[in-house]
Amino acid sequence: MRQGRSRSQPSIGSASTARQASDTPLRTPPVSLTAVSFARTAALLLIAALAAACSQPASPPAERTITKVWPAPSAEPAAASPPVVAAARAQIGVTRYYDPTYVQLAYPGGDVATDRGVCTDVVIRALRSQSLDLQQAVHEDMRANFAAYPTIWRAKSTDRNIDHRRVPNLRRWFERQRWSLPVSARAADYRAGDLVTWELNGGLPHIGIVSDRKSWDRQRPLILHNIARGTQEDDVLFDYPITGHYRPVLPAVAVASR
Repeated sequence: MRQGRSRSQPSIGSASTARQASDTPLRTPPVSLTAVSFARTAALLLIAALAAACSQPASPPAERTITKVWPAPSAEPAAASPPVVAAARAQIGVTRYYDPTYVQLAYPGGDVATDRGVCTDVVIRALRSQSLDLQQAVHEDMRANFAAYPTIWRAKSTDRNIDHRRVPNLRRWFERQRWSLPVSARAADYRAGDLVTWELNGGLPHIGIVSDRKSWDRQRPLILHNIARGTQEDDVLFDYPITGHYRPVLPAVAVASR
């Protein structure tokens, strides 16, 4: 049997309910002074905000200067930078990408595109500016003394496209030139223009050039290197285990300016 609605409880939409609603006088709820004050305050704040927004200049704000070193470097040294340091610093903003792609290079003096490279390319380019072509030097020494070099890559012959771009090969060549210095935990032992190698996380080798600029607290020299972001000048000397310290012996050249 179907269930019907109770006659004593009319539905919401019934005429009886409508008449009751129409017969009931509407009562306006009292407006508190607090609500009025809040509304007036909100309106005044909105007007002030609009006025402030309209007063801003139409031209975009000047670009912010982005510090490439963290922490920020101290003031620049008074003396001109050593040539190798100046040549490495000149790569900042030019070499913007880390790119380990194998590339067929010209010989001698071969290089990848200047907007990219790896950590060794910072060193190769800086020393090449001082008349030392590591591509040619490493290739010639490896060709004459192949057994003296690492066999990590199981190569059976030299490859002038890549041999000089590998940190272990550079380390061996530096050692054979008697550039090696003791690895030290004292920042003062690292001179501007020195070369330092590290072992990064995962055992990856890395290399950089010691700068003549100091960390924000003047305790450590900065490092010119490329570690995934293009050539940068960073406070990373003691961030990773140091595996090698070398001081290049180069022909005397005029001091380069910054």
